[in-house]
Amino acid sequence: MEIVTLGDSALIVRIRDRFADAPEQTLNEVLAAMRCLEAAKIPGIVEFAPAYTTVAVFFDLVVVINNGVEPNRVVEYLTMKVREALMRTKEKRRDQLAARLIEVPVCYDKDFAFDLDDVAKQARISTKEVVDLHSDGDYRVNCVGFTPGFPFLSGLPVQLATPRRATPRKEIPAGSVAIGGTQTGIYPVKSPGGWHVIGRTPLRLFDPDKNPPALLRAGDRVRFRSITREEFEQLKR
Repeated sequence: MEIVTLGDSALIVRIRDRFADAPEQTLNEVLAAMRCLEAAKIPGIVEFAPAYTTVAVFFDLVVVINNGVEPNRVVEYLTMKVREALMRTKEKRRDQLAARLIEVPVCYDKDFAFDLDDVAKQARISTKEVVDLHSDGDYRVNCVGFTPGFPFLSGLPVQLATPRRATPRKEIPAGSVAIGGTQTGIYPVKSPGGWHVIGRTPLRLFDPDKNPPALLRAGDRVRFRSITREEFEQLKR
């Protein structure tokens, strides 16, 4: 386990070296480590951000100092506390974690699926086969980022892996479901993006007025359900 600084108010805790070798196990270990750190309630830590092989630990420098830590020893102190918390619960972190299953309806209508033809051409299959493969997949949220609530999902069928667009679009509508490399994802808000858009969901993935604001979180399992344009409009209301 490696712990390094990230700027002046965060630490990066590296749980494993590689993700691709054992994605399911790696993600479980990262999430379990984050839960252990949350349970430790280390004074001054304000937020955790899990990623593929790491957990970012954000802290409030003033709060840590006010808890009796010398200013020049804050990083040393927090590093020690993080190591202690993870070592105390090392055995528990090996357990399989329960994950939520979220169903996401997706309309693959051509008006929403700007790049469906390109993905089909790349895979050398029909557009219907692309839809069938994509909607039959079993996905997991590896991490959330890029824009608020954007889920990076593993589990994309190998046949659908498609390199990112050579030229990113300046604007992609909120709810767009897309493929980037070996992953699929959903654009929660209108934003630029270089992934291949193959459909759209009527669900709102990010709502700042809700707690939590993001619909999906790291570790969730996701299944896409193909819907018609009519169903999309009904669910959008």
